[in-house]
Amino acid sequence: MPPTKHLLLVEDDPDIAGLLAANLREEGYGVDWAADGDAALAALAAIAGNRYDLLLLDVMLPGVDGLEICRRVRAGPVYTPIIIVSSKSSDVHRVVGLEMGADDYISKPFALAEVVARVRALLRRVAALSQPAADQTEAVIVAHGLRIDAQSRTVVLDGQTLALTAREFDLLHFFARHPGRMFTRLELLNQVWGYNHDGYEHTVNSHINRLRAKIEADPAKPARILTVWGVGYKFAEADAADA
Repeated sequence: MPPTKHLLLVEDDPDIAGLLAANLREEGYGVDWAADGDAALAALAAIAGNRYDLLLLDVMLPGVDGLEICRRVRAGPVYTPIIIVSSKSSDVHRVVGLEMGADDYISKPFALAEVVARVRALLRRVAALSQPAADQTEAVIVAHGLRIDAQSRTVVLDGQTLALTAREFDLLHFFARHPGRMFTRLELLNQVWGYNHDGYEHTVNSHINRLRAKIEADPAKPARILTVWGVGYKFAEADAADA
Protein backbone atom coordinates (compact mmCIF):
# COMPACT_ATOMS: atom_id res chain seq x y z
CA MET A 1 0.00 0.00 0.00
CA PRO A 2 1.48 3.40 -0.98
CA PRO A 3 2.36 5.78 1.86
CA THR A 4 -0.24 8.36 2.85
CA LYS A 5 0.21 11.72 1.15
CA HIS A 6 0.58 14.50 3.71
CA LEU A 7 -1.02 17.87 2.91
CA LEU A 8 -0.84 21.27 4.59
CA LEU A 9 -4.12 23.19 4.40
CA VAL A 10 -3.72 26.94 4.98
CA GLU A 11 -7.16 28.56 5.43
CA ASP A 12 -8.31 31.16 7.96
CA ASP A 13 -12.02 30.26 7.77
CA PRO A 14 -12.52 27.32 10.18
CA ASP A 15 -15.76 26.19 8.48
CA ILE A 16 -14.14 25.98 5.04
CA ALA A 17 -11.02 24.39 6.52
CA GLY A 18 -13.10 21.78 8.36
CA LEU A 19 -15.02 20.79 5.25
CA LEU A 20 -11.91 20.59 3.09
CA ALA A 21 -9.95 18.63 5.70
CA ALA A 22 -12.81 16.16 6.25
CA ASN A 23 -13.20 15.48 2.53
CA LEU A 24 -9.47 15.11 1.94
CA ARG A 25 -9.13 12.74 4.90
CA GLU A 26 -11.99 10.65 3.54
CA GLU A 27 -9.89 10.28 0.39
CA GLY A 28 -7.02 8.92 2.49
CA TYR A 29 -4.84 12.03 2.76
CA GLY A 30 -3.17 13.20 5.95
CA VAL A 31 -4.08 16.85 6.56
CA ASP A 32 -2.51 19.47 8.85
CA TRP A 33 -4.33 22.79 9.21
CA ALA A 34 -2.79 26.24 9.64
CA ALA A 35 -5.19 29.15 10.25
CA ASP A 36 -2.79 31.97 9.35
CA GLY A 37 0.37 32.67 7.42
CA ASP A 38 2.72 32.60 10.38
CA ALA A 39 1.38 29.20 11.50
CA ALA A 40 1.81 27.90 7.95
CA LEU A 41 5.46 28.97 7.80
CA ALA A 42 6.04 27.40 11.22
CA ALA A 43 4.48 24.13 10.04
CA LEU A 44 6.60 24.12 6.89
CA ALA A 45 9.75 24.73 8.93
CA ALA A 46 8.84 22.10 11.53
CA ILE A 47 8.35 19.28 9.04
CA ALA A 48 11.84 20.02 7.65
CA GLY A 49 13.30 17.25 5.50
CA ASN A 50 10.11 15.19 5.47
CA ARG A 51 8.23 17.96 3.62
CA TYR A 52 4.56 18.09 2.70
CA ASP A 53 3.39 16.38 -0.47
CA LEU A 54 1.09 19.30 -1.34
CA LEU A 55 0.21 22.77 -0.07
CA LEU A 56 -3.43 23.95 -0.32
CA LEU A 57 -3.16 27.67 0.18
CA ASP A 58 -5.56 30.59 0.66
CA VAL A 59 -4.31 34.04 -0.40
CA MET A 60 -6.00 36.38 2.09
CA LEU A 61 -4.57 35.31 5.45
CA PRO A 62 -3.82 36.95 8.80
CA GLY A 63 -0.10 37.65 9.07
CA VAL A 64 1.95 36.55 6.05
CA ASP A 65 -0.29 36.30 2.97
CA GLY A 66 -0.58 33.29 0.69
CA LEU A 67 1.39 34.76 -2.21
CA GLU A 68 4.36 35.46 0.05
CA ILE A 69 4.19 31.90 1.38
CA CYS A 70 4.11 30.64 -2.21
CA ARG A 71 7.12 32.80 -3.07
CA ARG A 72 9.12 31.53 -0.08
CA VAL A 73 8.31 27.89 -0.80
CA ARG A 74 9.36 28.28 -4.43
CA ALA A 75 12.58 30.01 -3.39
CA GLY A 76 13.54 26.96 -1.32
CA PRO A 77 15.50 23.94 -2.54
CA VAL A 78 12.59 21.44 -2.34
CA TYR A 79 9.70 21.41 -4.81
CA THR A 80 6.29 21.24 -3.12
CA PRO A 81 3.13 21.22 -5.30
CA ILE A 82 0.91 24.23 -4.52
CA ILE A 83 -2.78 24.81 -5.19
CA ILE A 84 -4.10 28.27 -4.38
CA VAL A 85 -7.73 28.39 -3.24
CA SER A 86 -8.90 32.00 -3.08
CA SER A 87 -11.89 34.32 -3.19
CA LYS A 88 -9.80 36.54 -5.47
CA SER A 89 -11.14 35.24 -8.76
CA SER A 90 -10.11 37.90 -11.30
CA ASP A 91 -7.82 37.05 -14.20
CA VAL A 92 -5.11 39.28 -12.71
CA HIS A 93 -5.10 37.46 -9.35
CA ARG A 94 -5.14 34.06 -11.05
CA VAL A 95 -2.21 34.95 -13.28
CA VAL A 96 -0.23 36.45 -10.38
CA GLY A 97 -0.77 33.26 -8.39
CA LEU A 98 0.40 31.05 -11.24
CA GLU A 99 3.40 33.25 -11.97
CA MET A 100 4.41 33.20 -8.30
CA GLY A 101 4.80 29.45 -8.75
CA ALA A 102 1.43 27.92 -7.90
CA ASP A 103 0.62 24.77 -9.87
CA ASP A 104 -3.13 25.40 -9.90
CA TYR A 105 -5.62 28.07 -8.83
CA ILE A 106 -9.18 27.43 -7.65
CA SER A 107 -11.63 30.28 -7.09
CA LYS A 108 -14.11 30.39 -4.23
CA PRO A 109 -16.88 29.37 -4.02
CA PHE A 110 -15.89 25.88 -5.14
CA ALA A 111 -17.26 22.36 -5.15
CA LEU A 112 -15.51 20.14 -2.62
CA ALA A 113 -15.36 17.34 -5.20
CA GLU A 114 -13.50 19.66 -7.58
CA VAL A 115 -10.83 20.48 -4.99
CA VAL A 116 -10.30 16.80 -4.20
CA ALA A 117 -10.10 16.03 -7.93
CA ARG A 118 -7.52 18.78 -8.50
CA VAL A 119 -5.42 17.55 -5.56
CA ARG A 120 -5.53 13.98 -6.88
CA ALA A 121 -4.65 15.07 -10.44
CA LEU A 122 -1.72 17.25 -9.35
CA LEU A 123 -0.25 14.56 -7.10
CA ARG A 124 -0.62 12.05 -9.94
CA ARG A 125 1.18 14.39 -12.35
CA VAL A 126 4.00 15.05 -9.89
CA ALA A 127 4.41 11.32 -9.27
CA ALA A 128 4.63 10.69 -13.02
CA LEU A 129 7.29 13.37 -13.45
CA SER A 130 9.35 11.89 -10.61
CA GLN A 131 9.46 8.39 -12.11
CA PRO A 132 12.83 7.36 -13.53
CA ALA A 133 12.93 7.66 -17.29
CA ALA A 134 12.51 4.30 -19.01
CA ASP A 135 14.91 5.50 -21.67
CA GLN A 136 18.09 6.69 -19.95
CA THR A 137 18.83 8.92 -22.94
CA GLU A 138 15.93 11.07 -21.68
CA ALA A 139 17.15 11.03 -18.07
CA VAL A 140 19.95 13.43 -19.03
CA ILE A 141 19.60 15.68 -22.07
CA VAL A 142 22.63 17.49 -23.48
CA ALA A 143 21.89 20.20 -26.04
CA HIS A 144 23.26 23.64 -26.93
CA GLY A 145 25.63 23.75 -23.98
CA LEU A 146 22.90 22.69 -21.55
CA ARG A 147 22.95 19.54 -19.43
CA ILE A 148 19.42 18.83 -18.17
CA ASP A 149 19.15 16.09 -15.54
CA ALA A 150 15.56 14.93 -15.02
CA GLN A 151 16.35 12.91 -11.90
CA SER A 152 18.14 15.62 -9.93
CA ARG A 153 16.09 18.37 -11.64
CA THR A 154 19.24 20.37 -12.30
CA VAL A 155 20.45 22.30 -15.32
CA VAL A 156 24.11 23.06 -15.98
CA LEU A 157 25.11 25.62 -18.61
CA ASP A 158 28.77 25.79 -19.61
CA GLY A 159 29.78 24.24 -16.28
CA GLN A 160 27.57 26.47 -14.11
CA THR A 161 24.45 25.17 -12.32
CA LEU A 162 21.47 27.40 -13.04
CA ALA A 163 18.97 28.54 -10.42
CA LEU A 164 15.67 27.61 -12.05
CA THR A 165 12.23 27.52 -10.46
CA ALA A 166 10.32 24.24 -10.60
CA ARG A 167 8.13 25.52 -13.42
CA GLU A 168 11.11 26.87 -15.39
CA PHE A 169 12.77 23.47 -15.15
CA ASP A 170 9.61 21.66 -16.29
CA LEU A 171 9.24 24.03 -19.23
CA LEU A 172 12.87 23.72 -20.34
CA HIS A 173 12.86 19.94 -19.92
CA PHE A 174 9.69 19.65 -22.00
CA PHE A 175 11.17 21.79 -24.78
CA ALA A 176 14.45 19.88 -24.77
CA ARG A 177 12.64 16.54 -25.12
CA HIS A 178 11.03 17.81 -28.37
CA PRO A 179 13.73 19.72 -30.31
CA GLY A 180 12.49 21.40 -33.46
CA ARG A 181 8.82 20.85 -32.66
CA MET A 182 6.63 23.94 -32.48
CA PHE A 183 4.14 24.36 -29.62
CA THR A 184 1.40 26.93 -29.20
CA ARG A 185 1.06 28.69 -25.86
CA LEU A 186 -2.09 26.72 -25.11
CA GLU A 187 -0.31 23.43 -25.86
CA LEU A 188 2.49 24.41 -23.48
CA LEU A 189 -0.05 25.26 -20.78
CA ASN A 190 -1.74 21.91 -21.18
CA GLN A 191 1.53 19.95 -21.27
CA VAL A 192 3.56 21.77 -18.61
CA TRP A 193 1.07 23.49 -16.33
CA GLY A 194 -1.65 20.86 -16.54
CA TYR A 195 -5.37 21.22 -17.17
CA ASN A 196 -7.85 24.08 -16.81
CA HIS A 197 -5.68 27.08 -17.57
CA ASP A 198 -7.31 28.09 -20.85
CA GLY A 199 -7.24 31.84 -21.32
CA TYR A 200 -3.96 32.37 -19.47
CA GLU A 201 -1.51 31.81 -22.30
CA HIS A 202 0.34 35.04 -21.40
CA THR A 203 1.81 33.31 -18.33
CA VAL A 204 3.78 31.17 -20.81
CA ASN A 205 5.33 34.34 -22.26
CA SER A 206 6.41 35.50 -18.79
CA HIS A 207 8.02 32.16 -17.93
CA ILE A 208 9.81 31.93 -21.28
CA ASN A 209 11.15 35.48 -20.88
CA ARG A 210 12.55 34.61 -17.44
CA LEU A 211 13.94 31.31 -18.71
CA ARG A 212 15.64 33.02 -21.65
CA ALA A 213 17.26 35.49 -19.25
CA LYS A 214 18.94 32.50 -17.57
CA ILE A 215 19.92 30.32 -20.54
CA GLU A 216 20.50 32.70 -23.44
CA ALA A 217 23.66 34.73 -24.06
CA ASP A 218 21.42 37.44 -25.48
CA PRO A 219 17.75 37.01 -24.46
CA ALA A 220 16.72 39.48 -27.18
CA LYS A 221 18.29 37.15 -29.78
CA PRO A 222 17.60 33.66 -28.40
CA ALA A 223 19.44 30.67 -29.83
CA ARG A 224 17.83 27.92 -27.74
CA ILE A 225 14.14 28.70 -27.20
CA LEU A 226 12.95 30.22 -30.47
CA THR A 227 9.81 32.22 -31.22
CA VAL A 228 7.65 31.04 -34.11
CA TRP A 229 5.94 34.33 -34.84
CA GLY A 230 2.16 34.26 -34.65
CA VAL A 231 2.18 30.64 -33.52
CA GLY A 232 4.27 29.84 -30.45
CA TYR A 233 7.73 28.55 -29.52
CA LYS A 234 10.16 25.72 -30.24
CA PHE A 235 13.48 24.42 -28.92
CA ALA A 236 16.29 24.65 -31.43
CA GLU A 237 17.28 21.37 -33.02
CA ALA A 238 20.50 19.73 -31.79
CA ASP A 239 23.68 20.69 -33.57
CA ALA A 240 26.61 18.47 -34.48
CA ALA A 241 28.45 19.23 -31.24
CA ASP A 242 25.59 17.72 -29.22
CA ALA A 243 25.52 14.45 -31.12
